Amino acid sequence: MNGINVLVVDDFPQNLVATEAILSRPGLNVLKAASGEEALELLLAHEVALALIDVQMPGMDGFELAEIIRGNRRTSSIPLIFMTAAAQEGTRTFRGYQAGAVDFLNKPVNPDVLRGKVEVFAELFAQKKQIQQQVEELRQALQVNELFIAVLGHDLRTPLSAILHGAELIQLLAKDEKVAGAAKRIQSSGERMNKMVQQLLDVAQIRSGSINLSRTASDYRKLCTRIVEEIQVAFPTAAIRFECHGDVNGTFDTDRMAQVLSNLVSNAVQHGEPNQPVFLSVDGSKPAQVTVCVQNKGSIPADTLDRIFKPFHTTSAGRSAKSGLGLGLYIVKQFIEAHCGSVKVSSNPVSGTTFELTLPR
Repeated sequence: MNGINVLVVDDFPQNLVATEAILSRPGLNVLKAASGEEALELLLAHEVALALIDVQMPGMDGFELAEIIRGNRRTSSIPLIFMTAAAQEGTRTFRGYQAGAVDFLNKPVNPDVLRGKVEVFAELFAQKKQIQQQVEELRQALQVNELFIAVLGHDLRTPLSAILHGAELIQLLAKDEKVAGAAKRIQSSGERMNKMVQQLLDVAQIRSGSINLSRTASDYRKLCTRIVEEIQVAFPTAAIRFECHGDVNGTFDTDRMAQVLSNLVSNAVQHGEPNQPVFLSVDGSKPAQVTVCVQNKGSIPADTLDRIFKPFHTTSAGRSAKSGLGLGLYIVKQFIEAHCGSVKVSSNPVSGTTFELTLPR
């Protein structure tokens, strides 16, 4: 049955016929029920925008029917308007609103008032369905996009791996410095592309809700030492100061945490003030948590801090430098939250920029 359905429940057939005649118009279907039981049967078979319910009916009265409708998850959101021929009483009205009524109409019902009220709820129902359809279309489009990113990222890794290995081999075998230099630039660009591909794959996993953590008993000191050594190779002139306090053992996914720390420390090296050290510290003095801080000189604009963890966000400086897709800090936040931890950032021209990770042990 096409169109919007309105349910009318009344034990007098002439009232059903009269209500149908008042509401009759193209696109609006009036479903008629002579009792509460018939109304429930119709609700099982049809989606309804509004129910007009007579209060005084033999057997199951309107209040009892309303309570059943409200108690069912499928029908609980249907707006209910009670129609009654009895004189308005405070107690009756109160019970009606308790049962879930949105309005009361006294019989005989003014046709214009009835049509006006029904049209409002019919329009709201139509808008709700349209929004639901748009949300579903967006969900499907997002799912297709994420699948595309995952497939594309996966397929790019094989040729990228060949490029990186080829560039490394050329550097080892080349006798001409220009050839070796070109191979080194190819390798550097390939590594940056590989990082972007990995970020796209991580985002696809995050958006699909399929982040799988492999938690093991690990040592933050060893992990941080390894990350600092790797970044020091990539940035030989960078000054990175690392210190540990307390018990820095914990249970976490070492690969994911390595991505987090590598991202934060390399960002601090690249975007901090030149010739200023980067500080990495791990504090395990509290029994239930470990705190990791990455600090560098240089500040982030205040208007950027509010959206710094958003996906595909990057500063103008980062964008001009072509440092990435603006996914690094988004991935950091998602991985930390997957560990049931938290990340916060503070920045000002005096003390610089600090990222603080709080992780349950």
